Amino acid sequence: QMELLESGGGSVQAGGSLRLSCTTSGSTFTNYKVGWFRQAPGKEREFVAAIRWDYDSPWYGDPAKGRFTISRDIAKNTVYLQMNRLSPEDTGVYYCNAALGENLMATPGRYWGRGTQVTVFS
Repeated sequence: QMELLESGGGSVQAGGSLRLSCTTSGSTFTNYKVGWFRQAPGKEREFVAAIRWDYDSPWYGDPAKGRFTISRDIAKNTVYLQMNRLSPEDTGVYYCNAALGENLMATPGRYWGRGTQVTVFS
């Protein structure tokens, strides 16, 4: 099975930036869709962004549009989420997610990381 590990979360002032990373353990992202979901306390899980590894085709949820950029580094087998102009509404746990085969960009795949906390304060 695919094992995912997130990093890069932290605490940042509103207007600041963070870069999240997602890597695999003992595998590669070839043939996968890889992306990010987030969940704030007491809120529903929310789609943030995803990318098809082999085609380098990104897709963004509404909260990410114009502020976040998802990208991949083949050599490092890593997916990044660059988050700019952060606001308190972006606070939550960000989970890396991956799906093998045909899968809609905003539909969760079966593989999840444990999450990394993002806190944005004003």
